[in-house]
Amino acid sequence: MTSRHAPVILDIAGPSLSADDRRRLAHPFTGGVILFARHWQDRHQLTNLVAEMKAIREDLLVCVDHEGGRVQRFRTDGFTHIPPMRHYGEMWMKDALTATDAATAAGFVLASELRACGVDLSFTPVLDLDWGSSGVIGDRAFHADARVVTMLAKSLMMGLLQAGMANCGKHFPGHGFVKADSHTEIPVDRRAKKAVLGDDAKPYEWLSSSLKSVMPAHVIYPKVDSRPAGFSGTWLQDILRVDLGFTGAVFSDDLSMEGARMLDGKPVSYVEAGVAALNAGCDMVLLCNQSQVNGGRAVDELLEGLAKGAARGQWATNPHSEVRRRALLPQTAPLPWDELMRHVPYQQALERMEG
Repeated sequence: MTSRHAPVILDIAGPSLSADDRRRLAHPFTGGVILFARHWQDRHQLTNLVAEMKAIREDLLVCVDHEGGRVQRFRTDGFTHIPPMRHYGEMWMKDALTATDAATAAGFVLASELRACGVDLSFTPVLDLDWGSSGVIGDRAFHADARVVTMLAKSLMMGLLQAGMANCGKHFPGHGFVKADSHTEIPVDRRAKKAVLGDDAKPYEWLSSSLKSVMPAHVIYPKVDSRPAGFSGTWLQDILRVDLGFTGAVFSDDLSMEGARMLDGKPVSYVEAGVAALNAGCDMVLLCNQSQVNGGRAVDELLEGLAKGAARGQWATNPHSEVRRRALLPQTAPLPWDELMRHVPYQQALERMEG
């Protein structure tokens, strides 16, 4: 069975591969894996784990949420502690040029260290505005001003690019205004479309030629659509792709989050949520933290359910989505860790990232 579209980003149960992990990674609908802190013991173990996964599927996209601040999965055995993005927003208020240079340095350090261990992509930068009301976003955001967010995010993305890593802007069109956490609730942003596009979504417009991928928010904007943005063709196709001109890949946010499990007022399965996200315009769907629950039954259900759904015409595999997925894979070889530690640009970036 060969797939022209490998849409599932899944996780594995622990820091080493089980037989079930290997079977799932070999499934033709598996396009990537997302790593968490539970997959980390040390650099040697992580590097070997990634190599084992890529031996199963060479073009597997290995991802992680590694933004800095409180969202940084690997923190020991030499990994640099990246400041929260608010640090660069605060720096901007004192010296904008120093802040942009420091943000670029942070992106270079972040990506270089991850790539030295074989990781392909970090889901960063956060483009949400800091409205001061969202606990789940909070200091993950650069600033309250969309122009500052855009400039600092572009600087961080330049650092990622210098290390050979793509980027992922999140959470489209903006999660910073609502208080509810979509991990446990379904946030609702009742502002008019004009207000959301005029503030929160501006970084996506201004960065449309620089962003390589986007992750939409599990937030409902009822003035635009009754479904959360990640399940809305209006947001993902009409607005993001047509109006804002975005041509990169679109990831769903985690399908296990509460904000993804209720559509049109009804609870849905992981498969139903995955089909809805793909039909709305997502290229890939994430299912996180389910591989260690009930033997990973939910992961198997998603993989097999999507395969059956495609065969029944419930959703269509998309070769363009596969091209966009593959475009996120690094095009250059990373520096091994020991070489990276002696690499002059890396050493300079370490000094400059704090400003």
